[in-house]
Order: sequence, then structure tokens, then C-alpha cells
Amino acid sequence: MIHFLQTEPPLKDVIVPDSIQKAQFAEAVKKLGEIGKIDYHELLNNMLQETVWVLIKIAIAFAIYFVGRLLMRWILRIMDRAFTRHDVELSLRSFLRSIVKVLMLIMIFLAIIQTLGVNTSSFLAIFASAGLAIGMALSGTLQNFAGGVILLLLRPYRVGDYIEAMGQSGTVESIGLFSTCLKTPDLQTIYVPNGAISTSIIDNYSQSETRRVDWLLSISYGDDVDVARREILAILESDERVLKQPEAVVYVKTLNSSSVDLSIRAWVNNDDYWSLLFDINERLYKELPSKGINFPFPQLDVNVKQK
Repeated sequence: MIHFLQTEPPLKDVIVPDSIQKAQFAEAVKKLGEIGKIDYHELLNNMLQETVWVLIKIAIAFAIYFVGRLLMRWILRIMDRAFTRHDVELSLRSFLRSIVKVLMLIMIFLAIIQTLGVNTSSFLAIFASAGLAIGMALSGTLQNFAGGVILLLLRPYRVGDYIEAMGQSGTVESIGLFSTCLKTPDLQTIYVPNGAISTSIIDNYSQSETRRVDWLLSISYGDDVDVARREILAILESDERVLKQPEAVVYVKTLNSSSVDLSIRAWVNNDDYWSLLFDINERLYKELPSKGINFPFPQLDVNVKQK
């Protein structure tokens, strides 16, 4: 049995009955009439209530801001007193104060926007994504920041110490979050990245109160080593900057091709290191020759053969 499919005619060909058109027109007129029945008094009342509530939330947000700032200053003052009491290093003080201040400002900001009715989860998501993007773009800078945190917490050196690291040496002027500033003896300023210096070998010459001074002195073959030792020790003992303990020593280090090398060691306070080193160099050069001690110098013998 064959069934023929019947399709509905297009909508444009449908003719709406007059009764339906009259019903639709009546519904539209009814809605227009309801507009005129709106209770404007109730509408204004609701708007006034909403406005008052918004103003109250704004006032609460301002209160949170001012109270939060006062609380932050109070906490920072307590931290400063604790740092002074425990003699915390200035660089570490500045770093910890900055971290606490930033964290408290973030907390105040989140509390304010939550009071105003803003969803804080969206802000946290934005901060997280932005932090990830910034971290990928500034990986080297963040490595230096991490190195600065390590240096400030472990403190392998402090401001005022004379150190040698990464092929550079000088007095530490400041320890920043990203680099360490060194001042060389000839007053050059060198900035060493914290990320590199925190993982390198650091020679801190100022960490100990005392330091050993070393001299290498060459005398001629045939000179009396005992006399040289006695005169050198007399020079060292006559200088008040040389410590009595540990005692200064002089011993034969190397028998070179044209000289006998003596190693001289004496201990001094850290602040007297350079002045004693240069002064004793000059005294050895001036006083030893008069005691029969000679300083050799390279010699070359040339023999000319005539045919």
C-alpha cells in the first residue's frame, strides 16, 4: 500500500484567521495597560534601598582599607623592634618587610573586592595565570630573585665583608633581591647576579676576626738560612699588629734553580691585613741586605766561542 507524504505549506502562504489576529491585538493592549499600573512608589523604594546598601558596602570597604593599613603599620613596627632586638642584618630586614607589606596589601585588596560583591575566585585565577606567564618570560630574573632569597637567609656574606666570587672581588656594598653590589679597592662598582653567586664558590675574607698574611721571599744560595729566619722574625715581632698567637713562622719552601724560597706566615686582625702586608714587604727589602741576606735575580751566562 503506497502512502503519499504530505508536507505543510510554507509559513508565508498561511493565512492567519481574523479571530487569532484579534486575540493577539487584545493581548498587546492588555500588556500596555499593565505598564500604566506599575507602582512607582515601590520601585523608588527598592532603588533607594539598593543605593543605601551599595553606599554601606563602599563605607565598609573604606573602613577595611584604613584599618588594614593601620594593622600593617603596627605589624611592621613590631617587626622592626624584633629585628633591632635580635640584631638582624639590614638587607634581611628590608627584604622581610617588603614581603610582609606586599602580602598584607594583597589581603586588604581581596577583602575589599569581596565586600563589594566581586567574586574573588576570578581574580585569583587571573593572578595565577598572569604569574605563570610572567614566570615563563622572566625565568632568569626569578632565578636571581630566588638566589637573593637564599643569600639573605643563609648569609654566606654580609654588607661590609670582603669577598671573592665569580672571578670578582671587593667589599659588599649591598645585597639586593636580584644582584649583589661589590666595591673594588680601586673604587669600581660591580653588580654580580644573585642567581649565579648563590651557586658559586664564595671566598669570604672578613668572616673571621683574624687572617693569615703570607710572604714568599727568595734569598741567594750561600746565605745563612738561620740568620735570615732570625732577622725576619725580629722584623715581625717588632710590629704591634702581628699577633703573638699563633706565632709567626719562617721555613724553607722551595730550592729553586737560582734561589732559596722562604715562606713567611704571620697572623693579624682582619682590618690590618693589607697595611701589614705592604709595610713588611718594604721593611724586608730595606733591612735584610744590611744583615748579609741577598735577593737573587735571574742571570744568564753567555759563552762566546771564537773559531
